[in-house]
Amino acid sequence: MLPLQLHQAGVLGMNARNRLYISRYNPRTLYPLVDNKLKTKRLAEQAGIAVPELIGTIQSQHEVETLGQQLSGIPAFVIKPAKGSGGKGIVVVQSCEGDYWVRANGSPIMLSELKRHASNILAGLHSLGGSPDVAIIERCIQFDDSLQRFSYEGVPDVRVIVCRGYPVMAMTRLATRASDGKANLHQGAVGVGLGLANGQALHGVQNGLPMMQHPDTQEKLSELFIPQWQDLLVLAARCYDMTGLGYLGADIVIDRQHGPLLLELNARPGLAIQLANGAGLLPRLKVIDALAAADLQRPAEERVALCQQWFGAGHPGAACGMEDHFESGTDRL
Repeated sequence: MLPLQLHQAGVLGMNARNRLYISRYNPRTLYPLVDNKLKTKRLAEQAGIAVPELIGTIQSQHEVETLGQQLSGIPAFVIKPAKGSGGKGIVVVQSCEGDYWVRANGSPIMLSELKRHASNILAGLHSLGGSPDVAIIERCIQFDDSLQRFSYEGVPDVRVIVCRGYPVMAMTRLATRASDGKANLHQGAVGVGLGLANGQALHGVQNGLPMMQHPDTQEKLSELFIPQWQDLLVLAARCYDMTGLGYLGADIVIDRQHGPLLLELNARPGLAIQLANGAGLLPRLKVIDALAAADLQRPAEERVALCQQWFGAGHPGAACGMEDHFESGTDRL
């Protein structure tokens, strides 16, 4: 599309995002709260926000030798860098087979390899700017059965964009064979826009192209919906109260036993969510920009209800229905 068409569609570009929202609503002093996943986890626990269970951490090279003890009796876990981004450095293990573990993609991994990976994390191989890091070990998510058929090997997550405490747009990211079981759009995962009213699928994309079904499981994306949707949106809205960041992306998973769990927060969320929704962010963000200071003091539940009212089906800037999109054969973005 031409720049004028993008503007008319309400598409938020990178420069406008940085100038109008990130610089305006996110004090740089608050960035460390979300750029470090361990700090985010501890902050969330203090705020009563549910997160995946922490098994332990590796904070120095001499602690690497304790990894076997920390993992004893734990068949499914995740090792990831505290300061990583874009899914880099995350190893997901789903089962234990005697003297080795099995990764999410089915390949075996030995304790020696896990130790080497933890050592690389500490050295900053996967961290922002290559700075020294900490390895986090979490219990593996057992994602909700209703989402099982829509993801290949990996755990699907939900990204919610929150502006001044109001959820304005959401999508789920579905792992694929191409993404190596990771829910990362840049690595080939499928993004599916979600209606704020009910968590129902609206529109799907992979590598910027429309998708009607999951490329590996062949399931129709139009049949996807996110369970416990209201609780998930309230959790996302509360992340504003927890951090003070006025423009953020909240990444959330649905555990079959514990419900919505906060994975991480992003103070510079990407813009591909607009492609996944088939709609631009700007019309929704302008509604939030116009709110009075008193509106920011509303409880998270009220903020969620208002967004569902404002940005539901038929509202200017709301995403088109998935079936209508594919029947027309056009891409609104």
